[in-house]
Amino acid sequence: MNTLSLRRHPQPRNTLARPAVGMLIQYGHGERESWHQHPHGQLTFAARGVVRVLTPSRTWTLPPSRAAWLPSHVDHELHAVGDSEFCSVWVESNAFPWPWREPAVIAATPLVRELALMLGEGGEKYAPDSRAALTAPLLLDVLAGMPALPEAGVPLPRDERLAKICEHMMNDPGSTLTLEFWGEQFGASGRTLERRFKSETGLSFGVWRQQMRVAESITRLALGESVQRIAKEFGYSTASAFIAMFRQITGESPQRYVASK
Repeated sequence: MNTLSLRRHPQPRNTLARPAVGMLIQYGHGERESWHQHPHGQLTFAARGVVRVLTPSRTWTLPPSRAAWLPSHVDHELHAVGDSEFCSVWVESNAFPWPWREPAVIAATPLVRELALMLGEGGEKYAPDSRAALTAPLLLDVLAGMPALPEAGVPLPRDERLAKICEHMMNDPGSTLTLEFWGEQFGASGRTLERRFKSETGLSFGVWRQQMRVAESITRLALGESVQRIAKEFGYSTASAFIAMFRQITGESPQRYVASK
């Protein structure tokens, strides 16, 4: 897979044909929408599967119950985790009073999902008297009253070497490769990479790895995977060890945390 470093690819969506348009796109595991930005806002969620959303400073891995809001002119990249179908809605800046000025995560409620999917079925140039045309203002009215969830995501470094390490870890959360190993690949010491990592993310590499594993595990739990399977895939010798790490980060057990969301 390509590096996470920001190399923007120009996108054709400069002016929307309607104040709000939607689209459904299928992706295979590992496929992505490379770095780009829009002059309008974007709401994205996984109609099926899992979407990983990246901005230059943060990443979120979202199950179908969550949606990401990306304001205009925010560089971003989307990754498919597993075979997935993404529903995206693009909204002109004057279409409704956006309640979020920064990238945010909101609840993809059944109503939001159904309205967005109906809008997506209309394509980019739906007729003024179509079902999509009737759906758009309803969706925007619902979105205008939705609060952002307290889900800040996992911080990302800008250093290209560290970005490659982060992508490897997100694709293989159980990896045990050390910063000393990566330092040998990049011609730097592990201590240098550790200092750089702390400077750019505010976290040590070990704490960042724990936060990333928690974020990835929450999504897998929401999709029905067992704690035992996740613990094994993430490299923990027992489920109890994984649960202890999860509780240290979130204050709750995995089952209780997911049940409360």
